[in-house]
Amino acid sequence: MGKNKEKKTEEEVKTAEAAEEKAEEAAEEAEVKEAPAEEKAEEKTEEKAEEKADDKTAELEKALAAEKDKLLRTAAEYANFRARSEREKAGIYANAVSDTINEIIPIADNIDRALEASKNAPEEFRKGLEMIASQLAKSFEKLNIESFGEVGEPFDPEFHNAISSVDNDELESDTIAMVYQKGYKVGDKIIRHAMVQTVN
Repeated sequence: MGKNKEKKTEEEVKTAEAAEEKAEEAAEEAEVKEAPAEEKAEEKTEEKAEEKADDKTAELEKALAAEKDKLLRTAAEYANFRARSEREKAGIYANAVSDTINEIIPIADNIDRALEASKNAPEEFRKGLEMIASQLAKSFEKLNIESFGEVGEPFDPEFHNAISSVDNDELESDTIAMVYQKGYKVGDKIIRHAMVQTVN
């Protein structure tokens, strides 16, 4: 009977050991199964974090592009405004000069006529007229005012008003034969067209 008990105890021990081994194996298998599940969960979390970061980066890039576009548009608008202001300023100056010169031109015309008529006048009188004409010419030069319309110049309808025409063997066709009134301009702005006689 004592031997039977010992056998049972040995069998029980073996069974317990076998059961323990199985439990350990099961635990190891469970750990192996759990490890990939945990890794998968971590991978999913990382993927979600990366997706969120990518989305945020895309949003920030869009916002940056929008701000850059705004800045470029503002810079372009400012450049246009500056150019427009400078043109307007130049136009205002040219108009002011033009209006002023329109009042002075008749005086210049009368001085030119007086000089032409004073060929037989005393020398002092003629010198005085020449000095006035010279001062007026210097003032016009300072204001960037140019006169045009001289005998022999080619006729240009942009600058000259032809009020008559004549046959002239000494001058070429479509040139100015006689100037009735000089023309004046400031830069590209014509203040007054020259009144001329042209050659047929």
